[in-house]
Amino acid sequence: MTIQTQSRTALGEFIQLLQEIDTRWSSPEWNLNSPEDIVGSHRALMHIIEASLVGNFELDASRPDFRRITTPSRKLTGDNSDAIYFDAPVSSDHAYVIHGSIHGAAYFSLTIEVGAEDGHMATRTAGVINDQTLEIDSNGDFTLYLGGEPKDKGWLPLEPGASKVTTRHYFEHASPAAMEPNLEPRIRIECLTAKGVPAAPTDETVAAGIRRVCNAIHGRTLGMPPMANSVLPAFVSLTPNEFPPPQPPGDFGLAAFDAHYSMAPFFIGPDEALVITGRWPECRFGNVCLWNRFQQTFDFRSRRVSLNRTQTVLDSDGSFKMIIAHSDPGLPNWLDTEGNLFGLVFWRFFLATGDVETPQAKLMKFADLGA
Repeated sequence: MTIQTQSRTALGEFIQLLQEIDTRWSSPEWNLNSPEDIVGSHRALMHIIEASLVGNFELDASRPDFRRITTPSRKLTGDNSDAIYFDAPVSSDHAYVIHGSIHGAAYFSLTIEVGAEDGHMATRTAGVINDQTLEIDSNGDFTLYLGGEPKDKGWLPLEPGASKVTTRHYFEHASPAAMEPNLEPRIRIECLTAKGVPAAPTDETVAAGIRRVCNAIHGRTLGMPPMANSVLPAFVSLTPNEFPPPQPPGDFGLAAFDAHYSMAPFFIGPDEALVITGRWPECRFGNVCLWNRFQQTFDFRSRRVSLNRTQTVLDSDGSFKMIIAHSDPGLPNWLDTEGNLFGLVFWRFFLATGDVETPQAKLMKFADLGA
């Protein structure tokens, strides 16, 4: 006789969700029309499941801890080879203190996300502080308070619905920071208003954790319509090889207030290359990354699939010429497609001052690049 529990019911819902994702999300309904597309969706799904378990199964806003969102082997939601991200659950019912380190980052910020309770995708950014306004000591350490009674400095309010805090450390090193263990920053969050000892797990709490995982997976699959069917922010283009003007994202969920973004798909034939020209703006951090259609970076452990300002070879006038191609053209600033004819190009510029130039792209025959 099968013993019925809430956790068993929730686990059944989890299994049904995976079956629906395979039937619908990994299908032409989401514009996936080849065996390679389906394989890519299944790989992305495995990354999403891992991240959802790490970030949402055991979750308590009264006893939060920071967990790394993406790694070189856990890619989702537009990860970045030059960045290390953490998040933790919070609630406007509590007050918190964060002890952290800039750890030599070119740029650091912390944002408050609304709508991320119960594993859902954040719907809005409701507060931000960066390293320009934080008090940072000579060792790179800082203390920041969230919620509770207002403080004159080093404090962010938590409005009703605030449910997650996200940190961003961006580095401009010669190799990808996301794969360097010694660069992982130290950061700790403590709830100042939690009382007593937490109760032991129960059937109800385990079921709730499974359902949070389901919500997180659903939000990044079935809850995210194909790009062609979505209402996209102004910094996103659907036109291949043509970038929109870089611009701040406003309060778009999971975005940084103080960034300029620009994204467009690339489409390059087997015998072609995409040449991108432009200039880095005056900013605290800038880079460009290649993603697949599931917003995962290509393999930055083994290939050059992103460039920051330190890594970019500039021409004598300070401009750059980058080449997205399937094989090495023997020229500077090559970005490796991994043989993918289609992908996404994403630009980030943080705390930019003055004009932010729109990168220009031109499709060429690979054989003509030397000329």
